[in-house]
Amino acid sequence: MQQEADGPGDVAFGFLTAVDSPAHGLFGGYLVVDGLGRPLEFHCTAPVKVSRAQQILYGSTLHGHLHGRQIGGALLSEGKADAAVVLTDLESMLHVRPHTSLPVALVRRIDEATGPGGLVFGDAVVSPHAADAERAAEFEARLSTLAAAVDLREPFERIRAALEEAQRH
Repeated sequence: MQQEADGPGDVAFGFLTAVDSPAHGLFGGYLVVDGLGRPLEFHCTAPVKVSRAQQILYGSTLHGHLHGRQIGGALLSEGKADAAVVLTDLESMLHVRPHTSLPVALVRRIDEATGPGGLVFGDAVVSPHAADAERAAEFEARLSTLAAAVDLREPFERIRAALEEAQRH
């Protein structure tokens, strides 16, 4: 699905997550929305099944590899709109940052956030990837418009629902 932004001033925001289905494997989803939270693009991966050999060979680095490179990197390369910020709700998905030029940040519920700092929007805390930490003021300015229109955690639920629907077909 893809549609054009309403005007040249519209800013796009990306939401990137993954869902592990015991029956099918690991699915990734990438939703790009405008400043009002309306969808501009949606992309998802085919299920990724992890072999026992991969589990052994990758060890503790497996999720970072799968989320960051194999799923996240592939999804971001599919995107047509340049997102001002790519938000994820999975810490392991932050491993996508070396595979994209787009800034990346982790979104958590305020009561789940750990570590110093972070930008607070309602009950969500946004923590930029270390490579994008110096852009925190820019993130805050851009995300404040989106956060006024939509809970920053809600688009992840849309992605999960769409991925669950795709599994049924």
